[in-house]
Amino acid sequence: MSSPEHKQLIWNLIKDIKVGMLVTKELNDEDGLRARPMSLVQDAYDGTLYFFTSKTDAKAFEIAQDKDVCLTFSNPKDNVYVSLTGKAKLSEKRDLIDQYWNKWVAAWFKNGKDDPDVAILEVKISKGEHWDSTNNKLVQLFEVTKSNIFESSTPNLGESKKFGTE
Repeated sequence: MSSPEHKQLIWNLIKDIKVGMLVTKELNDEDGLRARPMSLVQDAYDGTLYFFTSKTDAKAFEIAQDKDVCLTFSNPKDNVYVSLTGKAKLSEKRDLIDQYWNKWVAAWFKNGKDDPDVAILEVKISKGEHWDSTNNKLVQLFEVTKSNIFESSTPNLGESKKFGTE
């Protein structure tokens, strides 16, 4: 698990990206993985990420079969990349649905938040990794060129940090 400070760091990295790719294991393929975009609905992070979903969507059945998921967030413009791994579950908790309901979500559920197909996808994060480079593109190009010329160094493109259980 990560510390409160590290959770805040993760939140600061992903909160403006908003949309992450949720990776699940496909139902009918032992080795197949499937990714789809999911939009964050919360305004803080305590170790769990929340998304709205339909109870009849393929991801709901995939998660019922295998709760292990991966979420990735990227902002190439600012050189921020985050990969999070955790356990997912569908929830019909009324307080969460009420708390996170918004106009964006309403567009997907024509019968509103009382639609019997509405669910909250909760992903409890157990580990992850993030990369954050404050170097601009020119510095990155220099690092890659230097590495190719001298063949003895790896380009320094920024910081990478793993966290959580292994």
